[in-house]
Amino acid sequence: MAPRPGQTGRGPLRERVWQQVAGHPAGAVTALVHAGCALLLVRDRSAAWPSLAALPDERLTEVLPVALEETLTERLGPGRAVLTPAPGALAVSLPLLRGAAELAADTGARQAFEFLLGRHLDANPRQYTLTPPGPAALMAALAAPAPAGEGAAPPTVLDPACGTGGLLGAVERPGAVRGQDADPDLAALTALRLALAADADIRVRSGDSLRADAFPTLAADAVLCHPPFNERNWGHDELAYDPRWEYGFPARTESELAWVQHALARLRPGGTAVLLMPPAAASRRSGRRIRADLLRRAPCARSSPSRPAPRPRTASRSTSGAAQARPGRPPRRRTPPRGHRVRAHRAGQGGPRPARLAGRPHRRPGRLDAVRPGRDLAGTPGASRSVPVIELLDDDVDLAPARHLPPPAAAGARPSSPGCASA
Repeated sequence: MAPRPGQTGRGPLRERVWQQVAGHPAGAVTALVHAGCALLLVRDRSAAWPSLAALPDERLTEVLPVALEETLTERLGPGRAVLTPAPGALAVSLPLLRGAAELAADTGARQAFEFLLGRHLDANPRQYTLTPPGPAALMAALAAPAPAGEGAAPPTVLDPACGTGGLLGAVERPGAVRGQDADPDLAALTALRLALAADADIRVRSGDSLRADAFPTLAADAVLCHPPFNERNWGHDELAYDPRWEYGFPARTESELAWVQHALARLRPGGTAVLLMPPAAASRRSGRRIRADLLRRAPCARSSPSRPAPRPRTASRSTSGAAQARPGRPPRRRTPPRGHRVRAHRAGQGGPRPARLAGRPHRRPGRLDAVRPGRDLAGTPGASRSVPVIELLDDDVDLAPARHLPPPAAAGARPSSPGCASA
């Protein structure tokens, strides 16, 4: 039976290109980078590609690096994580590049790269730590700044441990995107992925953000981060006097609190940070002093339904958990602001799943409604509770939402639902 119109060759072409990636002599990651560079050229210079593709392989190998260098510099800037492939390296990849361009003509350049990258990630599940699409969409929505006034600049978003770019890719209509990752391969893949997905100002660098921050003067509107968990070699010895430890010097076992403070240090006043955190970060004794200082110094989001809420706020979530913060730069204090409260929320209560956010931007899930600014902190029985910060400032400073909510069975909630604490 002949294929239906519009589907001719799609399946075989996709598989053929993927097999060229998987079997590339230099490895799948190098193949993906080369394919991403070519797809970016196809996307941004669609009029130039047909004449390049018509060249014989030997000539194409000579002229293609020049075209790629111009395209990459224009889209990703100097010092970018993606290096222009050398002619010798491109010679091996030419069949792949031609196939990827053909696939882009069928599906679109972004979709072609997402397919190839997705197949690679699926084939190597233990090699990468990914943020699931649902939590990524929820975190991006939580980090979204308030609607800007007419003529205001679109937001600048940073992910200092960007991995494969799942969090930054979930942000809707960013103005500028900044990313960094210690793995040069991941940084390159993220840069290409973001450049193919949006027309924002993209800058992605390789390097360890804690030890060698590529954006030391950045004042971002939002920071999204899924940092490495339980990492003891995060720079404890080298960074003892770093000015980022405004809330306390993290213990060697508290790498997550180092990432929290790094995120806060890269925010503009009133900006938002959302971090995916392990549950233990909410309750380990070694981090209780920093958690307490974060609570004491965080401006409240809303002290009562009748009073307008200032933009700054602080919140934490544990799913594996995320920590969200909208910090100003308040003075040090031993007691929290009067009326300051934290919402303990069991995520998953009501509303559509967060994975729907990307396709339905005007419908926010119930879990987002429960924690975003301006929401009354009265709470919802069984799903959320407004907790005065003064109650949290005990010997443990335990911010795990489960400690402050009734058991799921007693509340009629699903037992596996994660938690969220929002100030």
